[in-house]
Amino acid sequence: MSKKVQGPHEDLTYRIIGVAMAVHRRIGPGQKEVIYQRALETAFAQEGIGFEAQKNLPVYDGDQLLGLYIPDFIVEDKVIVEIKAFATLHQKYLGQVITYLNHTGLAVGLLINFGERSLRPRRVFPSPQDTEFRHDHRWMFVPDWLKAQISQSSDEEP
Repeated sequence: MSKKVQGPHEDLTYRIIGVAMAVHRRIGPGQKEVIYQRALETAFAQEGIGFEAQKNLPVYDGDQLLGLYIPDFIVEDKVIVEIKAFATLHQKYLGQVITYLNHTGLAVGLLINFGERSLRPRRVFPSPQDTEFRHDHRWMFVPDWLKAQISQSSDEEP
């Protein structure tokens, strides 16, 4: 009898991990993250897995746009996939995926590190303390046009 708990979208996460393993076997560790990003885009398309790559997710504080979260993949509007290419993976990247999950309301994410000899995918779930990772600015991208707009509005205030 298995003690494994069934997570949300188990079949889909299993397929995603399988595709990532095939990419890792073909390319191996040691490449830049963008190489794995492109390889996964091609492999997902070949496997008929629907995805959005590098989707801009706006982050607001009331009416004010603060910046964007940009996860590597949103797969079939169900799973966040964040890829890394490090020799060892720091725990802070779990927080990145949790932030994306809490922001989107999706139920499961995958953190996949291509940098190690063996692929190490990790299923990640939203934080029960929603506020802990609601707006984690470490993972926010602020485009130049928004920086200029923010700078201009702060210059105008007395």
